[in-house]
Amino acid sequence: MSRRGARRPTALVLAVLTLAGLLTLAAPVESAQAAAVVSCGGRKVRTLTFDAGTVRVYRKGSRYVCAVLVAKKKAGSRTASVRIRAWGGQWVRNKKHPAGPVTVHAGRRSVRIHASVGTKTYDSGWIRRP
Repeated sequence: MSRRGARRPTALVLAVLTLAGLLTLAAPVESAQAAAVVSCGGRKVRTLTFDAGTVRVYRKGSRYVCAVLVAKKKAGSRTASVRIRAWGGQWVRNKKHPAGPVTVHAGRRSVRIHASVGTKTYDSGWIRRP
């Protein structure tokens, strides 16, 4: 076998290892961002997007609905808040962590979510059994 044929697999292995190393270095950044976002327990049922970010809506079992606001940019001096309301109930918000998670007992009732980041606001309208 010629030396030329032996170099190609070596170059391919080197390229794959380099790519794997770069992905390994990039992965902690994404996981750090994900860790910074507090999540609700349960399964994600909706993702509501608007200009300034997204609201992730989770369902816990058959009774509870939870919402978390994820701003597109770091809030810094901008205020970010999310609140949720079940049909016939009152608005609920998390005073300690305004961006969530916020949980409400909804049962089979519709819910409404209101989010704001700085001057941008979002109102979901009534969502039937998320």
